[in-house]
Amino acid sequence: MLAPSRILRPTPRQIGGGRERDDLVAEAHRAIRKGSKSFAAASRIFDRDTREKAWLLYAWCRRCDDIADGQDSGFTLRPGTDGHERITGIRVLTARALEGQPTAEPAFDAFGQVALEAGLKAEMAADVIEGFALDLAGWRPRSEMDLWRYCYHVAGAVGVMMARVMGVDPDDDELLDRACDLGLAFQLGNIARDISEDAAGDRCYLPMEWLAEADIPPGEHMKPAFRPQLVALVAKLVALAEEREASARFGAASLSFRQRWAVLAAANIYGAIGRKVRARGAKAWDRRVRIGKLAKLRHVLTALFEALRSPGEPPAQWPQPARGQILLAVRMAGPIAPMPMTPLPDEDST
Repeated sequence: MLAPSRILRPTPRQIGGGRERDDLVAEAHRAIRKGSKSFAAASRIFDRDTREKAWLLYAWCRRCDDIADGQDSGFTLRPGTDGHERITGIRVLTARALEGQPTAEPAFDAFGQVALEAGLKAEMAADVIEGFALDLAGWRPRSEMDLWRYCYHVAGAVGVMMARVMGVDPDDDELLDRACDLGLAFQLGNIARDISEDAAGDRCYLPMEWLAEADIPPGEHMKPAFRPQLVALVAKLVALAEEREASARFGAASLSFRQRWAVLAAANIYGAIGRKVRARGAKAWDRRVRIGKLAKLRHVLTALFEALRSPGEPPAQWPQPARGQILLAVRMAGPIAPMPMTPLPDEDST
């Protein structure tokens, strides 16, 4: 017989899924070393507390991405369940982690841990997850604003989370804007680098309006005949990334020294990706652009001197559209499907 509901106790909150924090940090560190050597290098500059929180957040982002794409640390694995099941799984596990419930997934338990420590909210997670949902739905940007929306979901929103990890006040919209700008810059650089790989996976993040203006038929942007137009579009993409990067660099001046150094190091490394793609021109996608270990070290050392100097004057005009305008477009578009928020077990549990 089932026990009467009145004598059952609610399941207690278990931040981190009941796992030891040190174990979660160690697992997250392994994930970032395997999945992103660039982020791993930049994160080492942070003070220990910020560094560990950054690893915990990264582990969740990496695992969500892997589930969505059927990968292992960004590398090809195999197709899994259908897209709807994947995104539903991500949403449910994230909701459980935020509610303090064990998920049986270390990366999601890690997110529950860092969410508590850094004050990350469900809507922040929902914004990031929506980027995965767009990919799984086969979505493509039609306009430039659609491109900004996508970049916000997959990177700008993560930048805002990282700002909270670094202790930025949730009401400091100016600094949160700059953090979002850095995430947008990173994603634009990634898009420029990965155009060929994305095309192989039947994805394209260049706005359809851009392609039409360049007289490139849909789905044919990688054909040799359109390489000159593609090079011009990517140069435009990298220029937009540099505007966001400059904005983020100025905002970094408000951070503590080690945080500023880490942010500038990451900006240098990821900014170099887009600039290298642009410099290669028509040969940019013959092989994947990479930043070698020595180059990364130079970027980190350059960031050290940049962190010691005055940030100079702010940009004459902040990048447009601003985060608030992008968020308005995001809210108007709405999610592909709402994120479930299951209630904590109570007396009705059996």
